[in-house]
Order: sequence, then structure tokens, then C-alpha cells
Amino acid sequence: MYAQFNEQFTAASRQFADAAAQINRLALDNASQVFGLQLAALEQGANATFAFLGELAGARDAEALKAVWPKGVELAREQVERGIRTSQDVLARTLKTQEAIGQIAKAQFEAAAQQAQAGVETAAKAGKAK
Repeated sequence: MYAQFNEQFTAASRQFADAAAQINRLALDNASQVFGLQLAALEQGANATFAFLGELAGARDAEALKAVWPKGVELAREQVERGIRTSQDVLARTLKTQEAIGQIAKAQFEAAAQQAQAGVETAAKAGKAK
């Protein structure tokens, strides 16, 4: 009886460890992708900002400032759009990862329920036999 319990416990522990490893791998992959997206957006924004600041520093009179002003407004608009796009990409990737994690968890619950049902049926058959 104890051997059967130990075998079931070992199998359940192994399943749990495998599921936890899959979930951790998915979470780490998602985190690295999100970090990469955000870092790329930050890099693009910094490059555009420094290019604009270089042009702004080169402006020596009011006419030059008037010419640079629309570029600054365009830069701000692009920064906001880039931020929104990046946030949407991050959210989409995170949702996909959460769905995959949910599927793994669902499969684990279903497997545990099947094992429990099989155990109950075995115990019921053993009880009827006595």
C-alpha cells in the first residue's frame, strides 16, 4: 500500500516539476522578448532625440528655430506612437504567454483529475472484491 502511494506521489511530483519547468521557460522567454522590445524602442527614441538636439543646437537665429520646431513636434508624436506600439506588442506577447501557461495548468489539472478518478475506481473495485 505504501509503495503504491509512493509511486503515485513520485509520479505527481515529476509531473509538477515538468510543468513548472515549462512555465518557467515560457515566462523567461517572454521576459527576454519584452525586454528586447523595450530596449529597442528606447534606443530608437534616444537616437532620434539626440539627432533632434543636434539640429536644435545648430540653430543660431529665430528663423532656424522656426524650421526646427516642426521637427520637434514630429519627434514627440513619433515617440508617443512608438511607446504605444511597444506597449501593445508587450501586452500581446504577455497574453500569448499567459494563455500557454493556462493551457499547461489546465492539462495538469485534467491529468490529476484522471489519476484521482483512476485511483477511486481502483479502490472501489478492491473494496467490492473483499
